[in-house]
Amino acid sequence: MSDLGDLQPKPQRSALNRKDITRRLKRAGGVTQRHARRFILRRINSVRLVTGEIITWLAVVGILVATLGLQQTWGNVSAYMQGGYRSGGVYAEGIVGSLDTLNPLLASNEAEASAARLMFSSLYHYDATGALHADVASSMTIRDSKIYTVTLRDATWQDGHALTADDVVYTIGLIKNPQTRSPLRVNWTDAVVKKINQHTVEFTLPTVYAAFPHALTFPIVPKHLLQNVEPSVLRESSFSQNPIGSGPFKFRRLQTAGLSNASKVLQLVPHTEYYNTTPRVSRFELRAYTDDAAFTKAIKNSEVTGAVSAPAALAHSKRPSQYRVISEPLNKGVYLLFNTRNPVLQDKTVRQALQLATDTAAIRQAVGGGVQTLDGPILHSMFSSGEVPRASKPNTEKSAQLLDSAGWKIKNGSRHKGDQELKLTITTTNSSQYSKIIDTVKRQWNAVGVSIDVNQVDTNSAVSNFVQGVLQPRDFDVLLYELALGADPDVYAYWHSSQASATGYNFSNYSNQLSDAALASARTRLESN
Repeated sequence: MSDLGDLQPKPQRSALNRKDITRRLKRAGGVTQRHARRFILRRINSVRLVTGEIITWLAVVGILVATLGLQQTWGNVSAYMQGGYRSGGVYAEGIVGSLDTLNPLLASNEAEASAARLMFSSLYHYDATGALHADVASSMTIRDSKIYTVTLRDATWQDGHALTADDVVYTIGLIKNPQTRSPLRVNWTDAVVKKINQHTVEFTLPTVYAAFPHALTFPIVPKHLLQNVEPSVLRESSFSQNPIGSGPFKFRRLQTAGLSNASKVLQLVPHTEYYNTTPRVSRFELRAYTDDAAFTKAIKNSEVTGAVSAPAALAHSKRPSQYRVISEPLNKGVYLLFNTRNPVLQDKTVRQALQLATDTAAIRQAVGGGVQTLDGPILHSMFSSGEVPRASKPNTEKSAQLLDSAGWKIKNGSRHKGDQELKLTITTTNSSQYSKIIDTVKRQWNAVGVSIDVNQVDTNSAVSNFVQGVLQPRDFDVLLYELALGADPDVYAYWHSSQASATGYNFSNYSNQLSDAALASARTRLESN
C-alpha cells in the first residue's frame, strides 16, 4: 500500500512577530530614502545634461538598494523557518476491482485483498520491499523443521476485545473448512494448529516445508464475533459488510455508486489502539473502479491521492504532473497457460511452436512499457544469484516449421490437419490491458497460421462466475491469467500434478514426474540461498 505516513508539509514560523518585521521594513525603507536624497536628488542638477542611460542606471541602483534591504529582513525571518509535516487529511487510493465482500478470508481480487490488509492483522506480513516481518507475532521457534511455535504480542480487536491464540486457531479452522470456500484453503489442508496458551499457538506440518513462514501472512478474524455463524453463509453475514479487525484502520462505511467514477468507496479511520504506529491521516478511502477506463479517468481528474497498479501507459507517459510514479517489482506475473488436456495442445510440438511465435517484448510494449521481463514460469527477481533461465527467442520461421512437422499445413491462410482447423480460444477476464495483450498475441499467432477466438468474461456481471465457470472445470484452451507467486519462489501450487484439480491452481493440468519430484524436494530444503 502507499505510504500512510505524514502527508502535508506545514512550515513552522519563529517567534519573530509582526511588529518586529514592520519595524525592520520601515528601517530599510528609511535607509533607502536617505541614500536617495544624498546621492541622487541633491545632485540631480549636475546630471541634467547626462544621457538617459545614466538616469536609468541610477533608478536601478535605487531599486537594488531597496530590494537588498527587504531581502535582508525576510532573510532573517526565513532563517527561523523549517519544513515539517502535520497529521490529518484524507488519503484516497484508487484500484481496479470489486468490493463485494470485506471478509478477508474470502478476498478474491486485488481490491478486496487491499481492504483486508488495511483492516486486519496477520502473524507475519511483507514490508514495502517484499521482506517478511513479524506483525502480531512477537517471536517464533522451529523444532524438527516441522513444528513452529509462535508467540503473540498484546493486541486488541477494534471493539476492545483482546486478540488471542483462540482467534488464530479459529481462523485456520475456518480456512480449512470447505464450506467457507476460502481461496486460502490450498495452503492449509494438511497443517495441524493448536493453542498452547492465550498468547502461544503451535503449527505442525506433515513434512518439512521451508517456505512455511510465508504462509503465516493469512488475515486473522475474531472468533467472538463469528463462532455462531455457519461457514456456508459467511459471505452473506453482516460481518462481511461491516467487519471488525485488528489492523491499522477500522471500518467506517462502504458507499456504493454515484460517487465520481468509482463503483464503491470504502471509508476507513485510524484504529487508535493499534499495537504498532497509528496512521497519521484522519481518513483513508479505498476507491474501487470497475475497469481501467474509469480508473484512468479518476487519475486524470485527480480524484485519488494515489493509485495501486496504475495502467502502464498512464504510469509512464500520460499521467498528470502532480503525480509521481513509484515502481516496485511485484511477485506476480501474467501468463498464457496452455490446457494440456486439450487434444491439440497435448502435442508438445504445437506448444513449442506457439511459444516461438510469441514475442513477449512486443506484448510488454503494447501495454505501455515499464513492465518487468517475464518469459518463463519463475520471475527473474526470484533468482538471487547465478544465470537466470530464459526462454528461446521468438522465431516465426522455426514456429512454422514445427507446425508443419506436427501435421498442421497451411490451407487458405490457416492451418489444417485433414478437415480440422487449428483454432484455439484464449479465455480471460474483461480488462483493457488484457485486451491489448490478446490483440498482440492474436496477430503473432495468426502470422504462423493459427486461428484465434477470444472469450473475455465480465467478472462484474451477476450471471458470470469466472472461478466456478472457467477456472475450476478448466473450460478453456488457453488461459490469460495473473498468478501471484509470493515472495518465496515456491511454485508447487501452480505446476505440481497434485494441484491439477478443481480446487487446485495447476490451471495447465501440467504433469511430469521429474518436475513433481523437483518441486516437492525444493519445499524441504532449508538453505538460505
